[in-house]
Amino acid sequence: MLLQFNFKNYKSFRDDTILDLTATKISDFNSHVVSIANERVLPVAAIFGANASGKSNVQEAFRYMSVYVLESLEYGDEADSKKKKTKFFKPTPFLFDNESKNAETTFEVYFIDSEENGAKTYNYGFSVNGSGVCEEWLNCKSKTSRGVYKKIFYRHGNEIDMPGIPAKSQENIKIALAKETLIVSLGAKLKIAKLKFIRDWFVNNDFADFGRPIENFFLSQLIPNGFADDKKVQQNVVDYFSTFDPSIIGFNVEVLKSENDDEDEHLKIDAIHRLINSDQTTSIPLQNESAGTLKMFALYPMLQDVLSTGGVLFVDELNARLHPLLVRTFVITFLNPEINTKHAQLIFTSHDSWQLNGNMLRRDEIWFTEKDYDGVSTLYSLADFVDEDGVKIRKDENYEKNYLLGKYGAIPTLKYFDMFKEE
Repeated sequence: MLLQFNFKNYKSFRDDTILDLTATKISDFNSHVVSIANERVLPVAAIFGANASGKSNVQEAFRYMSVYVLESLEYGDEADSKKKKTKFFKPTPFLFDNESKNAETTFEVYFIDSEENGAKTYNYGFSVNGSGVCEEWLNCKSKTSRGVYKKIFYRHGNEIDMPGIPAKSQENIKIALAKETLIVSLGAKLKIAKLKFIRDWFVNNDFADFGRPIENFFLSQLIPNGFADDKKVQQNVVDYFSTFDPSIIGFNVEVLKSENDDEDEHLKIDAIHRLINSDQTTSIPLQNESAGTLKMFALYPMLQDVLSTGGVLFVDELNARLHPLLVRTFVITFLNPEINTKHAQLIFTSHDSWQLNGNMLRRDEIWFTEKDYDGVSTLYSLADFVDEDGVKIRKDENYEKNYLLGKYGAIPTLKYFDMFKEE
């Protein structure tokens, strides 16, 4: 489970930023807390804030880190320097400050493995600038170690210390490592177990940004594993749909081949509906279903994956095109230990203040982003928020009402559209 994500100097976040999923010492919804070894971890984090306040950039920061871990081996490909330059994934620092725009960007995670695997805690991170990796580190501690991390490796510039890596593998890393490449990425390729484990942890996380039309379209094309030919998988999707749209009773799936390329295949999916006052059925192309139905179909494969692996699912604008009660049902899936047996986590952004009412989320599961007049975003938890009198927020407050009144910040500064007034 993800314990903490830290980043600095990425897009609108200039300063050190922490998203902490460890539970605070509050009594709200204790059933939400997952106890692993000496850690108390939360399965959900909901991020609220005004438009352009930086909500999406929190997800984008984690996505950047994940993509860099998974693909940095290609950035250091010496076989084709032009290919390397086009593929190198440069970070976007905070650009409105002369110091930060030329500084490196830093990403760091703390996460804990399952009890079955010994519940070890890992700390991994790196700093990167426009030319490559500046710093990288990996530490771990056992279940019985109280706060004491052992160094697996530390890299700073060209200097590398790898006490936790076998000597033979150390030589292979030093020979093959390029400036743009992460040790974790290279180590996974070299089948070094400790480093492959870190890379695989990032593989098990997933992302969905429904605020981007192109990505929205791409997500709508995804299908669950086995959906094309496994009737049981199709029935699982029908059962999933029945929780919000019982009109869909099945699917017709047809594999179509391209006329010009026998190996090029795509699926034609029709949703089956029952005719009114009849035992007969009719079908319509799935793409003709409502936007909300298509969004839930797009979310199904990712939900299926993270629930089976215990990964982290980031969803930007979870509330878009979905009824608040359906969003609530989706969130509760992660809060239900009978369904979420692998302790998967959901981190989502939303504009729907209804989800702030006090009967679903703990105060430490509610986060806000706010941007100041210099364009600098900050991220903070409701559990840590202190009002103007220096008092923390009580659990019996009306979070939704107080948020809309501006008590917690993170709301837009509104003005009337006076530019449309006639002179």
